[in-house]
Amino acid sequence: MKLQQDFTINRPVDEVWAFFHDIPALAECLPGAEYLGPKEGGGHTGKVTSKVGPFQASFEGEAQVVYDETARTIALDGKGVDRKGNSRGKMTMTCTVVPDGATTKVGVESDIQLSGTIAQFGRTGIIAEIANILVADFVRNVETRLQAAAPVAATADGSVATPAAPVAAPPAETKPLGGFRLLLLALKGWIRNLVKPQSSSR
Repeated sequence: MKLQQDFTINRPVDEVWAFFHDIPALAECLPGAEYLGPKEGGGHTGKVTSKVGPFQASFEGEAQVVYDETARTIALDGKGVDRKGNSRGKMTMTCTVVPDGATTKVGVESDIQLSGTIAQFGRTGIIAEIANILVADFVRNVETRLQAAAPVAATADGSVATPAAPVAAPPAETKPLGGFRLLLLALKGWIRNLVKPQSSSR
């Protein structure tokens, strides 16, 4: 299953590119993700937990991440196993970061292979819907982190401006990606599958 996603982060490209090198911080910005630590050879281990209705999967695995500083691209090759649900997943991903004025455009191309119980959600299109929600939440969290870390601007008279209120970073506690939104998406994918054969037969 191949996914293409494009989104904009309302921060300068240098800030975004530097932040994308911080794997633990990136994991904190992705709902349901937990960074477990580095591995020998430059790999990283982590866990992603999601819940759709009564179905919950917790994939634990590892990934190799390679940065191209000149082209500002990131290549990821990862795999994970949900031992309780007897599901497996593999993913290759290429992420491109480009400036767009004062903001940053990010393009992500992914190829995901699923087996076991989780594969049924790939067939209904629910994985693509979940990915869209993840990206929207991820962008908001990244912007919050970068805004909180941005230097305080000086006023015209040279004094330091006091922020109106501190911007909180995403919570450290990792919660499963789930709830009513994902249940609705699962239903939406199921209905779409029912309608498609009828539409194509006309």
